Amino acid sequence: MKLVMQVKLLPDAATQAALRETLTLCNRAANHASRRAFTTGVKGKTSLQRLVYGELKAMGLSAQPAIHAIRKVAGAYATLNGNLKAGNYGPQGSKRRAAVESIPVRFRKDAAQPFDDRCLSWQLDARTVSIWTVRGRCGRIPFACSPAQLGMLTRYRRGESDLVFRGGAWYLYAICEVPVPDVYDPDGFLGVDLGIANIATTSDGIQHAGRQLNQVRHRNRRLRSRLQAKGTKSAKRLLRRRSGREARFAADTNHRIAKNIVTEAERTCRGIALEDLGGIRERVRLRKPQRVTLHSWAFHQLGTFIAYKAQRCGVPVVYVDPAYTSKGCSVCGHIDKRNRPDQATFACTSCGFAEHADVNAARNIAARGVAGWAVSHAAHDAA
Repeated sequence: MKLVMQVKLLPDAATQAALRETLTLCNRAANHASRRAFTTGVKGKTSLQRLVYGELKAMGLSAQPAIHAIRKVAGAYATLNGNLKAGNYGPQGSKRRAAVESIPVRFRKDAAQPFDDRCLSWQLDARTVSIWTVRGRCGRIPFACSPAQLGMLTRYRRGESDLVFRGGAWYLYAICEVPVPDVYDPDGFLGVDLGIANIATTSDGIQHAGRQLNQVRHRNRRLRSRLQAKGTKSAKRLLRRRSGREARFAADTNHRIAKNIVTEAERTCRGIALEDLGGIRERVRLRKPQRVTLHSWAFHQLGTFIAYKAQRCGVPVVYVDPAYTSKGCSVCGHIDKRNRPDQATFACTSCGFAEHADVNAARNIAARGVAGWAVSHAAHDAA
């Protein structure tokens, strides 16, 4: 599996200026290639390279950076085309879709730029890198990383690395191809219920995040609203400084939750059963305050983190249908909306079983995980 290692560069002032000029030129070249692709309709990687390679070289790029800029443009148009086909910009003829289709893809002047080993070399023992810039080769740029990251880079780094400028600092994102163990045969499943009051609840009764986390999210949302309504220069400056802070906070929280869940499943030799929440934002009907909360949390990201961390440990993961998991009894299977007298309580009207609603739902998910695993492996054995 592929993992991204992020290391922080520590360049001096002259090197920073060279790196900034390099990113600016690469993205100006990418914008030129994008405009040419838009006007000519030539958007394939090979055909676009034939069309604009000489023009990018004339702008001051050397061979490999020019090729990578072209590949970046072709990849952006392929992604755009995929989103259009999936309807992510609305149906044919909608205003949003028409606006997207009417202009070429654009790149920020400091957007990330990929470099291969011909343009960027690592001296891992010395913790330095050498990188091509518009001012020539800049060597011995120190970088900072943890011992674990250094070990991953030494053993598994492959292919390209992306030069990234973010928050006033320089980073390299390196691709590491890490071998994964075989998936073991699970002794049961740990069900995980994703929700709003509690971000994740397991069938063991462990609740992750909750009131304190939601308080932070609501406080951040109120502060953003006030600053946006104020609209002064100082308010806009503060909004820029805070931009991305909640996204980083959510990612860190999701990483911690995912690590705890996967560790527990691995310790007990169980698999992990997750709800298939594809299209949840379109399916559910909630009051406005709840809709804001639902749309502001990265549930898909949490599921992705659990899946890739489980894969690294050989923990099996199955996705189950979430229908009626919150209304069905995990003991007798009786389904009735009256089983949920309030958000936090489950009380079966048939057998009298009572439990926290999220824990009951997680147990239903775990049971469906066991059934789904058995069916899938029976079909595999029959084949």
